[in-house]
Amino acid sequence: MKIRISPLSKSQNSRWQVSFAGQQISFRNEAEARNFVSTLQSRLQAPHCLPTEEQRLAG
Repeated sequence: MKIRISPLSKSQNSRWQVSFAGQQISFRNEAEARNFVSTLQSRLQAPHCLPTEEQRLAG
């Protein structure tokens, strides 16, 4: 998944935006945007178990 971090303006105190999968989320500063991306990437890379057929039928 392509994730992009960019400032919303050139001013020093500008908000930052994270774009991914057709979504845009704004943050108060670059640090918050980068922290979000770090968490998102960790969750995307985490192992995921697919449900068994029994779990799908029960759910």
